[in-house]
Amino acid sequence: MNSQTMKLEVLVLPVSDVDRSKGFYEKLGWRLDADFVTSEDFRVVQLTPPGSECSIIIGTGVTSAVPGSVQGLHLIVYDIETARAELVDRGIEVSEVFHDVGGIFHHAGTEGRISGPDPKRRDYSSFASFSDPDGNDWLLQEVKTRAPGR
Repeated sequence: MNSQTMKLEVLVLPVSDVDRSKGFYEKLGWRLDADFVTSEDFRVVQLTPPGSECSIIIGTGVTSAVPGSVQGLHLIVYDIETARAELVDRGIEVSEVFHDVGGIFHHAGTEGRISGPDPKRRDYSSFASFSDPDGNDWLLQEVKTRAPGR
C-alpha cells in the first residue's frame, strides 16, 4: 500500500486574455486566491470553485498549451438543476441538463447526449456543460452519494 498522499490541488488552464478569463471565473462565484505579476511576461492568477480543494491557475507564461485546449473538466454538484440555474442566473451560457446514451459516462463533445437528467437519477450520470471564453470545456456532474472508496 502506498503511504504517500497525493492530492490534485491545481489545474493550469491555457487562456488568451488573463483579465477576461479572471472576470469569467469570478462571475462563476469562484474565490480569487492570488494575482501575482512579476513581469510583463509572467502573471499567475489562482481561483478556486466554492467548496473545492482544487484550484485553477491562469496567467501569462504559465503554460505553453493552446488557449481553450483543455476539455472535460468536471465540477461535482449535489443538484445538477439547481447548480445549472445558479450559473445561468450569473449570466453563464450552460447547456441543458443531459445524460449519455450509454448511461455510464458522457461521450466527447456533444455526441450521445440525451436531453434531461438520467431517468433513474443515478449518481455520476447527469451532466450540463459550459465553456470559458477561450473554449476550455467544463461539465457539471451530479453526485449525491459517492461510490464506495471515492
